[in-house]
Amino acid sequence: MTIQERSDLLWNTAVTRRNLLRTAGVSAALLTTGSLLAACGEDDETEPTTAPASGQSADPTPTDEPEVEDTDDDDDEADEEPTPEDADEEPTPEDTDADTPAPSGDRPVLKVGVQGLPESLDPYLHLSNVGTRVTYSIFDHLLERNFRVGDPPGTGSEILPMIADGWERIDDLTLEMTLRDDVVFHNGDPMTAEDVKFTFDRMLIDPPEELLSPKAYIDTVTEIEVVDDYTVRFTTAEPDPLLEIRLTSWATWIIPKNYVEEVGNDAFALNPIGTGPYSFVELRPDEILVLDSHDQYFGGLPPASRVEFQVIPETAGRVAALVSGEVHIITNIAPDQVASLEGSSNVEVRSVPLANCHVVRYNARHPHLQDKLIRQALNLSIDRELLVEALWGGRAELMRNHQFTEYGEMYNPERPYRPYDPDAARELLQQSSYNNEVIEFRTAPAYYTLAPEAAQAIVQMWQDIGVNAEVAVLDNPYGDGVENIMVTNWSNSSFTADPDGAFWLRWGDATGTQRDFWTPENPRFNELGNAARKTLDKEFRFDAYQEMLDIWTDEAPGTELYIPVENYGVRTDVDWMPYSFYYMDLRPSNLSFK
Repeated sequence: MTIQERSDLLWNTAVTRRNLLRTAGVSAALLTTGSLLAACGEDDETEPTTAPASGQSADPTPTDEPEVEDTDDDDDEADEEPTPEDADEEPTPEDTDADTPAPSGDRPVLKVGVQGLPESLDPYLHLSNVGTRVTYSIFDHLLERNFRVGDPPGTGSEILPMIADGWERIDDLTLEMTLRDDVVFHNGDPMTAEDVKFTFDRMLIDPPEELLSPKAYIDTVTEIEVVDDYTVRFTTAEPDPLLEIRLTSWATWIIPKNYVEEVGNDAFALNPIGTGPYSFVELRPDEILVLDSHDQYFGGLPPASRVEFQVIPETAGRVAALVSGEVHIITNIAPDQVASLEGSSNVEVRSVPLANCHVVRYNARHPHLQDKLIRQALNLSIDRELLVEALWGGRAELMRNHQFTEYGEMYNPERPYRPYDPDAARELLQQSSYNNEVIEFRTAPAYYTLAPEAAQAIVQMWQDIGVNAEVAVLDNPYGDGVENIMVTNWSNSSFTADPDGAFWLRWGDATGTQRDFWTPENPRFNELGNAARKTLDKEFRFDAYQEMLDIWTDEAPGTELYIPVENYGVRTDVDWMPYSFYYMDLRPSNLSFK
């Protein structure tokens, strides 16, 4: 059954909201998965000779699900606007290994079934769920976020050394970092302070257009100074309270100066070199990414001799590959398939709440959506609690507006959940300029988990208040230009465990959102956002973000839906923990084989 048919089943078998809750658990995908599990016989000794048939998974940030590239190249789940890759046939093991013979040795080849891969591997060009999942194994940060600690495990935000083994705030504007002297790139060149300077200067000094979005992550920095080969200083124009945790996150991977200058940015993207635990071998974006162990890795000998990320777009296909033993780990398991997978032998589901939320984003510049009363009405008519129960079986979290609890002191527990008020929505619609124009909700078939189903459900809610709304499931929702988009789903990740990294970097003045979809009517939004990232005054920052959320809610360029729980299928002989980011950490500290 197709995604559209699943959505039709969800809505057409019932008229009332509560009937939806009763019927949503009956999913064609669940039935399909059960059949596949039975066909595989749960025989973990089986060595299949062909990969499962391709199709669609139940998702489209940033990371997570078969995804689309974000138009501003920076999110999750999360967060980037996706350009999903389609593969009509899955590669067979013979195909994937034909040109890249596996290395010898006692360490296993780790095989991971994913819904999609990026088109290239410059980590600054693919700030998305499918991109950061794989580039995390090729490149390292200066500092590392310790996800393994936290409650629950996989959600921690403690900062640890990585390439830098020491750091100190010399004053409010200067951070000095001491680098390890045993870090080498995959080509054998030593990593030094010159590489660090080059990495950030590439974004900060006359960057090409494609690096403007990643620049926003680190644009509080005004100068990188090389003190000596293994000491570097970061200077900011104003105090940046988040600089250390920024250096653990997206758009801060260290790249090799000499190599990039020699081959150029384009060649680097197709044949990347980093310092990470695995080095690039081959990329066929619709089929496979192959990485080999970087045996000189400063963090210890990588536990796998090789890693193969195999594209299996359909969730059911990934499940079958896992149960048969063809792959060790699979991503993006829809909630309705968790129970069936947990019933198989030698396989278990490992889940983590994401530091990521699914959102709806409106094109406030589109003629049909310029009136904010229309957008406010659309937001009021979304029953988020029903979506969480019906689609996710309760395995997603409602949000107090666009906030993550990991903000700590920056989180406001008194902020209310989004109201569901269809009567008020109808009144706003009558007051607005809406004249029965078609409102099209575009979604990709397989990027974020359950995105097509959520889009269908939300469109039904909009129809219930009198909106002439429809769903368009497109391989690339952005293919005919952003100016033609009215509504699309998206995700936003919490990059820095702070509103700056989760909210401002998705909706602020340097983002693709303000470039393409929305200009705040109230100038205070951008004024406060810029001021809050340049002060150590926590009280001011808290109050600034609360006012920004008020403006965002009023102008309604979008709305948060929920925080999903990400489910991975893992063979029981693999010791590996998923993280609340889309990073797939395959370093010795987070991967071993029993």
